[in-house]
Order: sequence, then structure tokens, then C-alpha cells
Amino acid sequence: MDWIADIRLTDGPVYWAAWVLGAAAALSLVWPPRALGRRRWFLSVAAASAAAAVVVLLVHWVLIYWASTFPEELPFDVLAWVFAAVAALLLVLLRLPTASWRRRALDVLALLAVVLLAAVQINAYFGLNRTIADMTGTALSRIPALEQKLMRQPDNPATPLDGWKPANEIPADGVVRTASIPGTSSGLQARDSYIYLPPAYFASNRPSLPVLLLVPGQPGGPADWLTGGSLPARMDTFAARHGGVAPVVVVVDPNGNQSANNLCMDSAIAQADTYLAVDVPAWISGTLDVDPDHRKWAIGGFSFGATCGVQMATRHPELYTGVLAFSSESEPALAKERQKTVDAAFHGDTAAFDAQIPLTLLKERKYPGSVAYFAAGATDPEFVANLRTLEEAARGAGFTVGSDVVAHTGHSWDVLTPGMDNGLELLAAHWGWAR
Repeated sequence: MDWIADIRLTDGPVYWAAWVLGAAAALSLVWPPRALGRRRWFLSVAAASAAAAVVVLLVHWVLIYWASTFPEELPFDVLAWVFAAVAALLLVLLRLPTASWRRRALDVLALLAVVLLAAVQINAYFGLNRTIADMTGTALSRIPALEQKLMRQPDNPATPLDGWKPANEIPADGVVRTASIPGTSSGLQARDSYIYLPPAYFASNRPSLPVLLLVPGQPGGPADWLTGGSLPARMDTFAARHGGVAPVVVVVDPNGNQSANNLCMDSAIAQADTYLAVDVPAWISGTLDVDPDHRKWAIGGFSFGATCGVQMATRHPELYTGVLAFSSESEPALAKERQKTVDAAFHGDTAAFDAQIPLTLLKERKYPGSVAYFAAGATDPEFVANLRTLEEAARGAGFTVGSDVVAHTGHSWDVLTPGMDNGLELLAAHWGWAR
């Protein structure tokens, strides 16, 4: 049954079948019923469309500005597909009173087809679940825990990477493992992390490899870097260009659950900064064969994770001298209204909040030994503006900076193409690697 798990959802036959069925279903719902006059029906369609728009915009306003479910407005493309599903529902309700039982059944099936199309399109926009396996989690559930043989062996220290050559044949691809990183100092209850170990890690003369810490978006979790982020394939491609050498990647969870937002800082909400600055580095250094020189450590992420990466790289340049920020906010946020974040995290103390955010630190400090890469989708204007603001501030503070605005892409994991590749090469140059 692996062929079912491998069915793609963001392109291919299922994607286009959803398009064809959904479009045909929408046309059948708009087509005038025999019992109603054409003019009367099209007036009803217009009224249903207006009502659907009002419902979607009202719910969106409530989620963003009242309930503070998300700190940013949802993309127009997402709202448009939600509108299509709601409008289809209202049209079905309008058709029911005069329809036969057979027609009612067909209308319900048409509604399901439109809803399926909307769901497929929203998933494709974000680029999160690319296959059935991604959506169901079946592939993730088969990832084994980190074995003892892959952990750091004090009696067999790793070889310095400079001038290193493998003493034996190494595999073509790296592997992914899971591990629990405890919040010993922070008290944070984190979900399991995912660890990518590159081919070079399996040499008998294992080298001391750089570290790349990655943080997922919010809402979300570490697994998103394997599904939407396609992390193993991207890292294997990078390693193939560098003789099997790539960073050890650790995908961590500073939030604890799917919907939590700990702001990636120490605050009244949680000690997320302590987790990423104390607990995680200590675990990595004590468990994995990595370079102890933190000039070879970097951090990054997507959306919330990108914001978190910029925060950590500006607060702790002694730990992370590189950052990869894909679709970063300009500052951490719980809500669209800034004061709600300040109230929840610092009991209304704006100065305490401002003291920890990247734009403040980039004005106050210099980072001559640090490197930053920023990327955002060209159709995601708010985050392109964030990119420009952060890029200018980082360059002014001494960062070596690279950036990309990715064409035909919104607030989506697709920004990693070509963003991840370009960001990794910028880090490689920073580490003194030849391409």
C-alpha cells in the first residue's frame, strides 16, 4: 500500500482531479434549478455570494482581532478558497427546498467536491502536506529513535573537519532520527525533535560537523520540516555537493504543542530562550559528534521559526553565528495588536519587551562575525516588507547578508526553493567551505 502513501497532493493526478471535479461541481450548483426562474436564481446566487463573503470576512476579523488566534492576517488566496466552500454550502441550502431527493444527493456530493477542492488548494498554497503519507503521518511514525551507536563516543572523539577525508565508503544519503530534548533548566515540555545526520557522520573517522538548529512555524510542529520542508532531500542534495559533508540538523520545539506560542523568549509565558540557549545546546554537545566551536553553529526556521532564529542569533551571537530566516516576522507576536503580546508576555512592560526584540538589538550591538539569510514569497507582501526591514538592520549591524524574494510564492514552505539551498551555501561560505 506504499503507492497510496506516495500519492502527491500538491501536484499530479489527484490535484488536477480535484480541480476538474470541483469546477464541475461548482458549475452544477450555480446552474438554475428547473423550479426557479433564471433571473430569480441568479439574484439568489449573488445574494449567497455576498453572504459568504460577509461570513468569511467576519470570522477572519474575529480570529485575528478579537480571539487573536493568529498574529497575522490570513493570505488572500486562503480566504478566497474558504469563501468558495462557504458559498457552495449556501447554494446547496438554497436548492434543497425545491429539489428532488436524487437532486439533493447530487448537490451534497457537489458540495463535498468543492470543499475538497478548497482543502487541496489551501494545502497546496502552504505547501505543507505534499503526499498522503505527510497528511496521515505514516512515514513520520516509522522514523526510529536515535541509537546509541550514533551518539557521541567519548573514547572515540570525532576528527576535525579541516582536511578531513572519509576512511571508508560513506552512504549516499543521510538519515533522520527522533530524540527527546529535556527542558532541564527551562522547565519546557517539548515535543520530540528530529535529527538529520549527513553521510559524513557514518564514516569510521567521523568528523566534527557544524550544527544547524531549525524551528517550525506556529501553529505547527517539528515534523513540518520533514513534510512541508522536505528537509532530508534538501540536506542530501547539499551534502552531495560537498562530498557527503553537511551540518547536523536538529529540528526543535520551543512551543510544546501545536497551537502554543512561547514567543521564543523568556517571559511570563515560558522560558523558551533558556530552552534554546541552554538546554538544547547542552544536549547536542553531550549527545552528538559536532563541532564544539559555536562559530560553526547556526539557527533558522520558517515563519514563527524564522522569527525565532533571528531572535536567537541577535540575542546569543556567542551560540549561533548564522541564521536562515524564511518568511520571518519583524518581531515576535501573539496577536495583530502589539499591546496584547506585551500584556501577556511582560505584564504590559513595553520596555522589557522591546529590549529583547531583534530590531532593538540590531541598533544597539554589532555582529561582525555573523551571517544572515532572509527569504520570502513575492506574493506575501507583508513578509517581503519584513525581509527588507530585517535585511537592512542586519547589514547595518555588521552581519554578512544574503536574501531572496521567491517569485510566484506566498507564505508557503515553497519559499525554501531555492531559499534553503542558497541559505546553506551562504553558511558554507561563512564556514570556509569550497563549493
